[in-house]
Amino acid sequence: MASIYIETFGCQMNEADSQYIADRAAAAGYVVVERAEDANVVVLNTCTVRDNAERRAYGRIGSFKPLKHADPALKLVVTGCLAEQDRDRMQRLAPHVDAVFGTAELAQLGDAILRWREEFAESAFSEERALIVPLGGAADCVTDAFSSVRGYVTVQRGCSYYCTFCIVPHVRGRFDHRPMVEVLNETRARVAQGAREIMLVGQTVNAYRDPAGEGDFGELCKQAARIPGLERLAFISPHPKDFTKEMLRELSEIPQLNPRLHLPMQSASDPILRRMNRKYTRAQFMERVEWIREYFPQAAITTDVIVGFPGETEQDFRATLDYIATGVFANAYMFIYSKRRGTPAAHWEQVDPAVASERFSRLADAQNTVTRSYHDRKIGTEVRALIQGISKKDRSKLAAKTLDNVTVIAPLPPDFDERLYAREPWLDIRVDGARVWGCSGSIVRRAERFANGGVTLEQPLINLLTA
Repeated sequence: MASIYIETFGCQMNEADSQYIADRAAAAGYVVVERAEDANVVVLNTCTVRDNAERRAYGRIGSFKPLKHADPALKLVVTGCLAEQDRDRMQRLAPHVDAVFGTAELAQLGDAILRWREEFAESAFSEERALIVPLGGAADCVTDAFSSVRGYVTVQRGCSYYCTFCIVPHVRGRFDHRPMVEVLNETRARVAQGAREIMLVGQTVNAYRDPAGEGDFGELCKQAARIPGLERLAFISPHPKDFTKEMLRELSEIPQLNPRLHLPMQSASDPILRRMNRKYTRAQFMERVEWIREYFPQAAITTDVIVGFPGETEQDFRATLDYIATGVFANAYMFIYSKRRGTPAAHWEQVDPAVASERFSRLADAQNTVTRSYHDRKIGTEVRALIQGISKKDRSKLAAKTLDNVTVIAPLPPDFDERLYAREPWLDIRVDGARVWGCSGSIVRRAERFANGGVTLEQPLINLLTA
Protein backbone atom coordinates (compact mmCIF):
# COMPACT_ATOMS: atom_id res chain seq x y z
CA MET A 1 0.00 0.00 0.00
CA ALA A 2 1.28 3.50 -0.82
CA SER A 3 2.28 5.54 2.21
CA ILE A 4 2.77 9.20 3.08
CA TYR A 5 4.64 10.95 5.87
CA ILE A 6 3.75 14.53 6.87
CA GLU A 7 5.62 17.00 9.08
CA THR A 8 4.13 20.36 10.00
CA PHE A 9 5.87 23.54 11.08
CA GLY A 10 4.13 26.69 12.32
CA CYS A 11 0.57 27.71 13.04
CA GLN A 12 -2.87 26.12 13.22
CA MET A 13 -3.44 27.14 9.60
CA ASN A 14 -0.62 24.81 8.60
CA GLU A 15 -2.06 22.10 10.84
CA ALA A 16 -5.39 22.44 9.04
CA ASP A 17 -3.61 22.35 5.67
CA SER A 18 -1.74 19.19 6.68
CA GLN A 19 -5.02 17.56 7.63
CA TYR A 20 -6.37 18.42 4.18
CA ILE A 21 -3.30 16.77 2.60
CA ALA A 22 -3.77 13.69 4.78
CA ASP A 23 -7.47 13.48 3.88
CA ARG A 24 -6.68 13.72 0.15
CA ALA A 25 -3.98 11.07 0.51
CA ALA A 26 -6.29 8.71 2.41
CA ALA A 27 -8.96 9.14 -0.26
CA ALA A 28 -6.33 8.19 -2.86
CA GLY A 29 -5.50 4.97 -1.00
CA TYR A 30 -2.48 6.02 1.03
CA VAL A 31 -1.78 5.22 4.65
CA VAL A 32 -0.24 7.96 6.82
CA VAL A 33 2.88 6.61 8.54
CA GLU A 34 4.90 7.65 11.58
CA ARG A 35 8.37 7.36 10.02
CA ALA A 36 9.70 9.02 6.88
CA GLU A 37 11.74 5.92 6.06
CA ASP A 38 8.47 3.98 5.68
CA ALA A 39 6.90 6.44 3.21
CA ASN A 40 6.63 6.70 -0.56
CA VAL A 41 5.81 10.40 -0.26
CA VAL A 42 7.35 12.75 2.33
CA VAL A 43 5.63 16.12 2.79
CA LEU A 44 7.13 19.01 4.76
CA ASN A 45 4.57 21.75 5.46
CA THR A 46 6.77 24.73 6.24
CA CYS A 47 6.58 28.07 8.03
CA THR A 48 8.49 31.30 7.45
CA VAL A 49 6.98 33.61 10.07
CA ARG A 50 10.38 33.84 11.80
CA ASP A 51 13.97 33.27 10.73
CA ASN A 52 14.35 30.33 13.11
CA ALA A 53 11.41 28.55 11.49
CA GLU A 54 12.95 29.05 8.05
CA ARG A 55 16.34 27.72 9.15
CA ARG A 56 14.72 24.70 10.82
CA ALA A 57 12.77 23.92 7.66
CA TYR A 58 15.84 24.06 5.41
CA GLY A 59 17.76 21.94 7.90
CA ARG A 60 14.97 19.38 7.88
CA ILE A 61 14.82 19.38 4.07
CA GLY A 62 18.55 18.64 4.05
CA SER A 63 18.14 15.73 6.46
CA PHE A 64 16.08 13.85 3.86
CA LYS A 65 18.76 14.06 1.15
CA PRO A 66 20.35 10.65 2.00
CA LEU A 67 16.92 9.02 1.99
CA LYS A 68 16.14 10.48 -1.43
CA HIS A 69 19.52 9.37 -2.82
CA ALA A 70 19.00 5.85 -1.51
CA ASP A 71 15.56 5.67 -3.12
CA PRO A 72 15.10 8.01 -6.11
CA ALA A 73 11.48 6.80 -6.39
CA LEU A 74 10.60 8.56 -3.14
CA LYS A 75 8.76 11.86 -3.64
CA LEU A 76 10.02 14.66 -1.38
CA VAL A 77 7.50 17.51 -1.36
CA VAL A 78 7.70 20.93 0.30
CA THR A 79 4.61 23.05 0.81
CA GLY A 80 3.54 25.88 3.12
CA CYS A 81 4.69 29.47 3.50
CA LEU A 82 8.41 28.84 2.92
CA ALA A 83 7.56 26.98 -0.28
CA GLU A 84 5.56 29.99 -1.46
CA GLN A 85 8.28 32.47 -0.53
CA ASP A 86 11.21 30.46 -1.93
CA ARG A 87 9.48 28.71 -4.83
CA ASP A 88 12.37 29.25 -7.29
CA ARG A 89 15.19 29.55 -4.79
CA MET A 90 14.33 26.31 -2.96
CA GLN A 91 15.00 23.88 -5.77
CA ARG A 92 18.31 25.63 -6.37
CA LEU A 93 19.26 25.29 -2.69
CA ALA A 94 17.79 21.79 -2.35
CA PRO A 95 17.74 20.09 -5.76
CA HIS A 96 16.75 16.75 -4.18
CA VAL A 97 13.24 18.18 -3.59
CA ASP A 98 10.84 16.73 -6.16
CA ALA A 99 8.04 19.28 -5.98
CA VAL A 100 7.22 22.63 -4.39
CA PHE A 101 3.60 23.61 -3.84
CA GLY A 102 2.63 27.08 -2.61
CA THR A 103 -0.01 27.86 -0.04
CA ALA A 104 -2.71 28.26 -2.70
CA GLU A 105 -1.84 24.98 -4.43
CA LEU A 106 -3.01 22.37 -1.96
CA ALA A 107 -5.57 21.03 -4.43
CA GLN A 108 -2.80 20.55 -7.02
CA LEU A 109 -0.71 18.77 -4.37
CA GLY A 110 -3.64 16.46 -3.71
CA ASP A 111 -3.93 15.76 -7.45
CA ALA A 112 -0.20 14.98 -7.64
CA ILE A 113 -0.45 12.56 -4.73
CA LEU A 114 -3.24 10.76 -6.60
CA ARG A 115 -1.15 10.57 -9.81
CA TRP A 116 1.89 9.23 -7.98
CA ARG A 117 -0.19 6.47 -6.41
CA GLU A 118 0.18 4.26 -9.49
CA GLU A 119 3.98 4.57 -9.41
CA PHE A 120 4.11 2.94 -5.99
CA ALA A 121 1.78 0.02 -6.77
CA GLU A 122 4.60 -2.42 -7.49
CA SER A 123 7.56 -0.65 -5.86
CA ALA A 124 9.57 -2.00 -2.95
CA PHE A 125 12.02 -0.19 -0.70
CA SER A 126 15.70 -0.91 -1.26
CA GLU A 127 17.93 -2.50 1.38
CA GLU A 128 20.11 0.64 1.32
CA ARG A 129 17.10 2.80 2.16
CA ALA A 130 16.22 0.60 5.13
CA LEU A 131 19.52 1.58 6.78
CA ILE A 132 18.80 5.33 6.64
CA VAL A 133 16.89 6.90 9.52
CA PRO A 134 16.49 10.72 9.32
CA LEU A 135 16.83 12.07 12.85
CA GLY A 136 14.50 14.67 14.34
CA GLY A 137 11.02 15.76 13.39
CA ALA A 138 7.65 14.41 14.39
CA ALA A 139 4.93 12.84 12.30
CA ASP A 140 1.61 14.66 11.91
CA CYS A 141 -1.84 13.46 10.88
CA VAL A 142 -1.13 9.86 11.91
CA THR A 143 -4.51 8.44 12.78
CA ASP A 144 -4.91 7.17 16.32
CA ALA A 145 -7.88 6.63 18.59
CA PHE A 146 -7.99 10.34 19.50
CA SER A 147 -7.52 11.87 16.06
CA SER A 148 -11.18 12.65 15.54
CA VAL A 149 -12.08 14.27 18.88
CA ARG A 150 -10.83 17.72 17.84
CA GLY A 151 -11.34 19.11 14.35
CA TYR A 152 -9.79 22.08 12.54
CA VAL A 153 -11.90 23.85 9.91
CA THR A 154 -10.36 26.58 7.75
CA VAL A 155 -12.69 29.53 7.19
CA GLN A 156 -10.33 31.95 5.48
CA ARG A 157 -6.90 32.13 3.86
CA GLY A 158 -4.55 35.05 3.51
CA CYS A 159 -4.59 38.51 5.06
CA SER A 160 -5.00 42.01 3.64
CA TYR A 161 -3.63 44.04 6.57
CA TYR A 162 0.10 44.07 5.72
CA CYS A 163 1.61 44.50 9.16
CA THR A 164 5.15 45.68 8.47
CA PHE A 165 6.73 42.68 10.23
CA CYS A 166 4.51 39.99 8.69
CA ILE A 167 5.22 37.77 5.70
CA VAL A 168 1.72 36.21 5.58
CA PRO A 169 0.10 38.50 2.95
CA HIS A 170 3.13 37.97 0.72
CA VAL A 171 3.05 34.16 0.91
CA ARG A 172 -0.66 33.44 1.47
CA GLY A 173 -2.13 36.37 -0.45
CA ARG A 174 -4.97 38.71 0.43
CA PHE A 175 -8.19 37.67 2.18
CA ASP A 176 -9.88 34.69 0.56
CA HIS A 177 -13.00 33.76 2.53
CA ARG A 178 -14.54 30.33 2.03
CA PRO A 179 -18.29 30.25 1.37
CA MET A 180 -20.18 29.85 4.65
CA VAL A 181 -22.01 26.81 3.32
CA GLU A 182 -18.67 25.05 2.69
CA VAL A 183 -17.40 25.85 6.19
CA LEU A 184 -20.62 24.59 7.77
CA ASN A 185 -20.65 21.42 5.66
CA GLU A 186 -17.08 20.61 6.66
CA THR A 187 -17.95 21.29 10.30
CA ARG A 188 -20.88 18.87 10.05
CA ALA A 189 -18.58 16.26 8.54
CA ARG A 190 -16.03 16.66 11.36
CA VAL A 191 -18.76 16.36 13.99
CA ALA A 192 -20.13 13.26 12.24
CA GLN A 193 -16.61 11.78 12.40
CA GLY A 194 -16.62 12.22 16.17
CA ALA A 195 -15.25 15.72 16.79
CA ARG A 196 -16.29 17.03 20.20
CA GLU A 197 -14.62 20.39 19.61
CA ILE A 198 -14.25 22.41 16.41
CA MET A 199 -11.54 25.02 15.95
CA LEU A 200 -12.30 27.59 13.24
CA VAL A 201 -9.01 28.69 11.71
CA GLY A 202 -8.03 31.79 9.75
CA GLN A 203 -5.10 34.18 9.50
CA THR A 204 -7.42 36.98 10.68
CA VAL A 205 -10.40 34.85 11.48
CA ASN A 206 -12.81 37.48 12.85
CA ALA A 207 -12.48 39.52 9.62
CA TYR A 208 -14.40 36.72 7.88
CA ARG A 209 -17.15 37.72 5.48
CA ASP A 210 -19.19 35.21 3.51
CA PRO A 211 -18.57 35.82 -0.22
CA ALA A 212 -22.29 35.37 -0.87
CA GLY A 213 -23.19 38.03 1.68
CA GLU A 214 -24.70 35.63 4.21
CA GLY A 215 -22.98 37.17 7.21
CA ASP A 216 -19.83 37.93 9.15
CA PHE A 217 -17.77 35.89 11.60
CA GLY A 218 -20.33 36.24 14.38
CA GLU A 219 -23.03 34.83 12.11
CA LEU A 220 -20.75 31.98 11.03
CA CYS A 221 -20.17 31.00 14.67
CA LYS A 222 -23.88 31.14 15.43
CA GLN A 223 -24.66 28.91 12.46
CA ALA A 224 -21.91 26.46 13.40
CA ALA A 225 -23.22 26.26 16.96
CA ARG A 226 -26.60 25.10 15.62
CA ILE A 227 -25.10 21.99 14.04
CA PRO A 228 -26.46 18.96 15.96
CA GLY A 229 -23.78 17.27 18.02
CA LEU A 230 -21.31 20.16 18.13
CA GLU A 231 -20.25 20.38 21.78
CA ARG A 232 -17.53 23.02 21.89
CA LEU A 233 -16.41 25.77 19.52
CA ALA A 234 -13.14 27.70 19.42
CA PHE A 235 -11.30 29.91 16.93
CA ILE A 236 -7.84 31.24 16.13
CA SER A 237 -6.45 33.80 15.35
CA PRO A 238 -8.44 37.05 15.46
CA HIS A 239 -7.32 40.66 14.99
CA PRO A 240 -8.21 43.24 17.67
CA LYS A 241 -9.53 45.78 15.18
CA ASP A 242 -12.17 43.35 13.85
CA PHE A 243 -13.79 42.72 17.22
CA THR A 244 -16.80 44.99 17.50
CA LYS A 245 -18.83 45.19 20.67
CA GLU A 246 -21.81 43.76 18.81
CA MET A 247 -19.80 40.78 17.56
CA LEU A 248 -18.53 40.00 21.05
CA ARG A 249 -22.09 40.24 22.39
CA GLU A 250 -23.24 37.76 19.72
CA LEU A 251 -20.38 35.41 20.49
CA SER A 252 -21.12 35.55 24.22
CA GLU A 253 -24.59 34.15 23.51
CA ILE A 254 -23.15 30.94 22.02
CA PRO A 255 -23.14 28.39 24.86
CA GLN A 256 -20.63 26.10 23.11
CA LEU A 257 -17.98 28.81 22.74
CA ASN A 258 -14.87 28.10 24.79
CA PRO A 259 -13.96 30.68 27.47
CA ARG A 260 -10.67 31.66 25.88
CA LEU A 261 -10.09 34.55 23.50
CA HIS A 262 -6.78 35.16 21.80
CA LEU A 263 -6.12 38.87 21.27
CA PRO A 264 -2.73 39.50 19.61
CA MET A 265 -1.38 42.75 21.01
CA GLN A 266 2.22 42.71 19.65
CA SER A 267 3.10 45.92 21.56
CA ALA A 268 1.52 48.28 24.07
CA SER A 269 3.36 51.31 22.68
CA ASP A 270 1.47 53.56 20.28
CA PRO A 271 4.60 54.58 18.29
CA ILE A 272 5.50 50.91 17.77
CA LEU A 273 1.92 49.96 16.89
CA ARG A 274 1.97 52.66 14.20
CA ARG A 275 5.28 51.39 12.84
CA MET A 276 3.86 47.88 12.82
CA ASN A 277 0.76 49.08 10.92
CA ARG A 278 -1.46 47.32 13.45
CA LYS A 279 -4.43 49.62 12.79
CA TYR A 280 -5.33 50.17 16.46
CA THR A 281 -3.97 52.20 19.37
CA ARG A 282 -3.15 51.07 22.88
CA ALA A 283 -6.41 52.66 24.07
CA GLN A 284 -8.43 50.84 21.42
CA PHE A 285 -6.79 47.55 22.33
CA MET A 286 -7.59 48.08 26.00
CA GLU A 287 -11.16 48.91 25.03
CA ARG A 288 -11.45 45.47 23.39
CA VAL A 289 -10.17 43.92 26.59
CA GLU A 290 -12.89 45.75 28.53
CA TRP A 291 -15.54 44.48 26.10
CA ILE A 292 -14.28 40.92 26.52
CA ARG A 293 -14.40 41.28 30.28
CA GLU A 294 -17.95 42.62 30.00
CA TYR A 295 -19.27 39.75 27.88
CA PHE A 296 -16.87 36.96 28.91
CA PRO A 297 -16.06 37.71 32.57
CA GLN A 298 -14.54 34.25 33.18
CA ALA A 299 -12.62 33.97 29.91
CA ALA A 300 -8.86 33.62 29.65
CA ILE A 301 -7.36 36.26 27.38
CA THR A 302 -4.13 35.26 25.64
CA THR A 303 -1.91 37.30 23.34
CA ASP A 304 1.15 37.58 21.10
CA VAL A 305 3.99 40.02 21.80
CA ILE A 306 7.03 41.01 19.72
CA VAL A 307 10.10 42.36 21.52
CA GLY A 308 12.87 44.37 19.85
CA PHE A 309 10.88 45.62 16.87
CA PRO A 310 12.86 48.16 14.80
CA GLY A 311 12.79 51.53 16.52
CA GLU A 312 11.67 50.16 19.90
CA THR A 313 13.07 52.32 22.69
CA GLU A 314 13.31 51.42 26.35
CA GLN A 315 10.25 53.60 26.90
CA ASP A 316 8.31 51.68 24.24
CA PHE A 317 9.34 48.40 25.81
CA ARG A 318 8.42 49.58 29.31
CA ALA A 319 4.91 50.36 28.08
CA THR A 320 4.54 46.72 27.00
CA LEU A 321 6.23 45.33 30.12
CA ASP A 322 4.10 47.38 32.50
CA TYR A 323 0.88 46.31 30.75
CA ILE A 324 1.89 42.64 30.82
CA ALA A 325 2.69 42.95 34.54
CA THR A 326 -0.90 43.99 35.30
CA GLY A 327 -1.89 40.35 34.77
CA VAL A 328 -4.29 41.01 31.92
CA PHE A 329 -3.17 37.93 29.94
CA ALA A 330 -3.49 34.35 31.16
CA ASN A 331 -0.72 33.43 28.74
CA ALA A 332 1.36 35.11 26.06
CA TYR A 333 3.32 33.87 23.07
CA MET A 334 6.40 36.06 23.11
CA PHE A 335 9.02 36.45 20.40
CA ILE A 336 12.11 38.49 19.63
CA TYR A 337 11.56 40.34 16.34
CA SER A 338 12.89 38.43 13.36
CA LYS A 339 13.53 40.03 9.97
CA ARG A 340 11.47 38.59 7.11
CA ARG A 341 12.54 39.08 3.51
CA GLY A 342 10.10 41.24 1.58
CA THR A 343 8.63 43.06 4.58
CA PRO A 344 9.17 46.80 5.21
CA ALA A 345 10.53 46.33 8.73
CA ALA A 346 13.39 44.19 7.43
CA HIS A 347 14.91 47.32 5.86
CA TRP A 348 14.74 49.50 8.98
CA GLU A 349 17.44 50.04 11.56
CA GLN A 350 17.38 47.05 13.89
CA VAL A 351 17.50 46.92 17.69
CA ASP A 352 20.77 45.54 19.01
CA PRO A 353 20.31 41.76 19.49
CA ALA A 354 21.74 41.85 23.02
CA VAL A 355 19.28 44.60 23.98
CA ALA A 356 16.36 42.69 22.44
CA SER A 357 17.39 39.50 24.24
CA GLU A 358 17.63 41.26 27.60
CA ARG A 359 14.19 42.82 27.11
CA PHE A 360 12.74 39.47 26.15
CA SER A 361 14.03 37.94 29.38
CA ARG A 362 12.38 40.66 31.46
CA LEU A 363 9.11 40.28 29.59
CA ALA A 364 9.13 36.49 29.88
CA ASP A 365 9.79 36.71 33.61
CA ALA A 366 6.85 39.07 34.07
CA GLN A 367 4.40 37.01 32.00
CA ASN A 368 5.57 33.69 33.45
CA THR A 369 4.79 35.00 36.92
CA VAL A 370 1.27 35.91 35.79
CA THR A 371 0.74 32.62 33.95
CA ARG A 372 1.98 30.55 36.90
CA SER A 373 -0.41 32.46 39.18
CA TYR A 374 -3.28 31.76 36.76
CA HIS A 375 -2.48 28.05 36.83
CA ASP A 376 -2.00 28.05 40.61
CA ARG A 377 -5.62 29.14 41.01
CA LYS A 378 -6.70 25.80 39.54
CA ILE A 379 -5.02 23.80 42.31
CA GLY A 380 -7.65 22.05 44.42
CA THR A 381 -10.34 22.37 41.76
CA GLU A 382 -11.74 19.91 39.24
CA VAL A 383 -11.45 20.93 35.59
CA ARG A 384 -13.14 19.39 32.58
CA ALA A 385 -10.69 18.82 29.75
CA LEU A 386 -10.74 17.21 26.32
CA ILE A 387 -8.22 14.43 25.90
CA GLN A 388 -5.31 14.91 23.50
CA GLY A 389 -3.76 11.49 23.95
CA ILE A 390 -0.82 9.89 25.66
CA SER A 391 1.75 12.50 26.66
CA LYS A 392 4.65 12.70 24.21
CA LYS A 393 7.05 13.45 27.08
CA ASP A 394 5.84 10.74 29.47
CA ARG A 395 3.94 7.76 28.07
CA SER A 396 2.71 6.84 31.55
CA LYS A 397 0.45 9.92 31.46
CA LEU A 398 -2.42 11.39 29.50
CA ALA A 399 -2.50 14.96 28.16
CA ALA A 400 -5.70 17.02 27.89
CA LYS A 401 -6.75 20.61 27.25
CA THR A 402 -9.15 22.59 29.43
CA LEU A 403 -11.74 24.87 27.86
CA ASP A 404 -9.44 27.84 28.53
CA ASN A 405 -6.62 26.04 26.68
CA VAL A 406 -4.49 25.00 29.65
CA THR A 407 -2.57 21.74 29.27
CA VAL A 408 -3.28 19.22 32.04
CA ILE A 409 -1.26 16.05 32.56
CA ALA A 410 -2.53 13.09 34.59
CA PRO A 411 -1.35 9.50 35.16
CA LEU A 412 -2.94 6.82 33.00
CA PRO A 413 -6.04 5.60 34.86
CA PRO A 414 -6.31 1.91 35.85
CA ASP A 415 -9.02 1.26 33.23
CA PHE A 416 -7.22 3.03 30.39
CA ASP A 417 -8.09 1.72 26.97
CA GLU A 418 -7.68 3.91 23.89
CA ARG A 419 -10.99 2.89 22.35
CA LEU A 420 -12.89 3.50 25.59
CA TYR A 421 -11.32 6.92 26.19
CA ALA A 422 -11.82 7.92 22.55
CA ARG A 423 -15.54 7.24 23.00
CA GLU A 424 -15.56 9.06 26.35
CA PRO A 425 -12.90 11.78 25.85
CA TRP A 426 -14.07 14.38 28.38
CA LEU A 427 -12.03 14.09 31.56
CA ASP A 428 -12.70 15.60 34.97
CA ILE A 429 -9.26 16.10 36.48
CA ARG A 430 -8.52 17.07 40.07
CA VAL A 431 -5.64 19.56 39.83
CA ASP A 432 -2.91 19.15 42.43
CA GLY A 433 0.04 20.91 40.82
CA ALA A 434 0.81 23.86 38.57
CA ARG A 435 3.72 25.00 36.43
CA VAL A 436 4.18 27.74 33.84
CA TRP A 437 3.44 25.20 31.07
CA GLY A 438 0.19 23.99 32.66
CA CYS A 439 -1.19 21.79 35.43
CA SER A 440 -0.99 18.23 36.71
CA GLY A 441 -3.50 16.11 38.57
CA SER A 442 -5.47 12.89 38.56
CA ILE A 443 -8.50 11.79 36.56
CA VAL A 444 -11.70 11.56 38.58
CA ARG A 445 -14.30 10.96 35.87
CA ARG A 446 -14.64 10.44 32.14
CA ALA A 447 -17.66 11.38 30.02
CA GLU A 448 -18.85 10.72 26.49
CA ARG A 449 -20.39 14.18 26.08
CA PHE A 450 -19.44 17.55 27.54
CA ALA A 451 -22.90 18.00 29.06
CA ASN A 452 -22.85 14.57 30.72
CA GLY A 453 -22.02 14.04 34.38
CA GLY A 454 -19.55 11.29 33.59
CA VAL A 455 -18.47 7.94 35.01
CA THR A 456 -16.51 8.03 38.27
CA LEU A 457 -13.23 6.14 38.05
CA GLU A 458 -12.13 3.66 40.66
CA GLN A 459 -9.04 5.04 42.31
CA PRO A 460 -6.07 2.68 42.87
CA LEU A 461 -5.45 1.51 46.40
CA ILE A 462 -2.53 3.17 48.16
CA ASN A 463 0.24 0.75 48.98
CA LEU A 464 0.97 1.75 52.55
CA LEU A 465 4.27 -0.09 52.51
CA THR A 466 5.66 2.22 49.85
CA ALA A 467 3.63 5.39 50.53
